[in-house]
Amino acid sequence: MPAPDHLPAPPAVAAPLVVSDGKHRTLAFSPGDVQSEMLLAQPDALVLDYTRAMMCFALFAPRPRHIVMVGLGGGSLAKFCYRHFPHARITVLEIRADVIALRDLFCLPPDDARLRVLHCDAADYLARTPGDADVLLVDGFDRNGLPPALASGAFYAASRRALRPGGVLVANIFSYDPGYVSFLQHLRDAFDGRIMWFRRIAGNNRILFAVRPATPPSRGQRLLLRLVRRHRDRNGTGFGWSNRLLARGVVVWLERRGS
Repeated sequence: MPAPDHLPAPPAVAAPLVVSDGKHRTLAFSPGDVQSEMLLAQPDALVLDYTRAMMCFALFAPRPRHIVMVGLGGGSLAKFCYRHFPHARITVLEIRADVIALRDLFCLPPDDARLRVLHCDAADYLARTPGDADVLLVDGFDRNGLPPALASGAFYAASRRALRPGGVLVANIFSYDPGYVSFLQHLRDAFDGRIMWFRRIAGNNRILFAVRPATPPSRGQRLLLRLVRRHRDRNGTGFGWSNRLLARGVVVWLERRGS
């Protein structure tokens, strides 16, 4: 894959805030706005609901070869996938060098043959690496929310091309974001309407799943497409309480599968 270009110096932004209380360590971009949380005694565990919800991609792609992540944060998703998908390569795309510099504080393993954390612009990287990912996790936020560059029609089109046939995109978007409706439409357009979400699985975090078709479709892809067809009311699939149990169940399954 092509190496990321050297990035120009970003405009001055407030440094990320790291707080530890003896049991937890959190990362925030503004006071009270927690982006990532880690249990000091279990640094690989998923603490926040939305991270468990994003792991539901394993229902549709249980044995990915390459997982690409947009946004590092405290590394919760990267650590969990590194541990519980031992045969997958993991590439993390992070635009902020000061976030990457915190990786040791959040117990992220060093780069090796399976894990790479790249300081790069994700939109540019994905546009230059078509057809390489089985799973693409989009979880890139700043202090103002989801950057427009990670929710544009061009970005989602590049995301589709970055997936192998049968690949799954998972996007974390706040349901109250003023741009939510346009973000959702861009995603529908890029994936020909093949998107769905589980209703109220993670509070105000809406976790959207989209699929790039393959021929013949895999078992996981058939399941996702079946859910897409049932998702006619566009208000999400299932019930909040059962979906939250589903996410927890998926995480437990992966933890036990990997043990």
